[in-house]
Amino acid sequence: MRQSIVRIACDACAMTPPTTSPTTSPATSPATAASISWDQALGWRLGRQLLDQPGERSASEVVQTLGAVLATHPSSAELAVRSRQYRSRPGELAQALTEGTVIKTFAYRGAMHHLSAQDGGIYLALRAAGRQWELRSWVEFYRLTAQQWPRFRETVRDALRDGPLTVPELGARVTGRSSYKHLQPVFADDPWTLLKALCWQGDICFGPSVQGKPTFQRLDANSHWAGIPTLDEAGPRAILACLHSYGPATGEHIQHWFGEGLSAGRKRLERWRTQLGDRLVPLDVDGTTTFAAAEDVESILAAEPSDAVHFLPGHDQWVMGPGTKDTHVTPPPYRTAMTRQAGIVLRGGVVSGTWAVRGSELHVSSPVQPAELQEQAERLVGLLGQDLEIHYTKA
Repeated sequence: MRQSIVRIACDACAMTPPTTSPTTSPATSPATAASISWDQALGWRLGRQLLDQPGERSASEVVQTLGAVLATHPSSAELAVRSRQYRSRPGELAQALTEGTVIKTFAYRGAMHHLSAQDGGIYLALRAAGRQWELRSWVEFYRLTAQQWPRFRETVRDALRDGPLTVPELGARVTGRSSYKHLQPVFADDPWTLLKALCWQGDICFGPSVQGKPTFQRLDANSHWAGIPTLDEAGPRAILACLHSYGPATGEHIQHWFGEGLSAGRKRLERWRTQLGDRLVPLDVDGTTTFAAAEDVESILAAEPSDAVHFLPGHDQWVMGPGTKDTHVTPPPYRTAMTRQAGIVLRGGVVSGTWAVRGSELHVSSPVQPAELQEQAERLVGLLGQDLEIHYTKA
């Protein structure tokens, strides 16, 4: 890690971090096996998400653990991954993309995300389940029927047979075919919705940028790509993967992650949850019924609350996974800042402040005492690779 010169300008005095109280209403579920507190639950989750217990994980393994890492801002994506590694170097996430162990594609909420090539297909299966390209509005706008869609997908893959292409290059190849000449205005104006559908089905993903311009490449050319499983296989796998890293989780948490994030239908999610049977165990968390993977229950019950401090980038999966409405993670006073992608200060897994780099200064705003923030603030400066003067301000 790059060593940086750190100077401290402290404006804060001793104060107590904010406390939160559960606001989620209890779910109507089977009798729970045991009771724990949200502090314990978050303590366990901090370990599972490699924050309290960072290990020697590769960038692709960190992405796989989180399920998805927002790719809109490359520096934030790299910081999200490096924050969960005991040792790391700049550029490891980019290298994983080059090697193909990580892919960049459209996934949650229609945004670009990094997914593991090994199991990213389970999330794309859920995203494609709505078959938007068969909707009447799609058919009329793109003038492609459901029966014509497989041939169109084949044409796009064929256009990329020799390697990645920029969007204009891909458009020229595709619309050079008489059957798709009518799509020229789409590629010239706004091709992104059309390209998203191709990403969801595993035909294409982002390739390396060329002079700052995005490219797309065939996904089946990636030897690390495990493909897209059937929907009924993907659904239960996705729920278990979510619970391994984001559990214990309520039914509404699961709905947020897969329903709002990937447009997976509520009935499908409930059916998959039922299919998992005794592989899921209900747990009472401060009066709220949640679910955990059966294999995780012993370690969850043994978990201790954490008071550790962590600095994370804006829109980190720690917050975006359960959603900013989850007051156990994001107290209401911080919700607006989290939706606006402020840097995150956690204490015990709860959002307890924000940070931002302004010129040559790192500004930290938090009620947590500066002495408790210092070590992680210095670690952040090292990960950012800058010489920053740290300023603490009372939140």
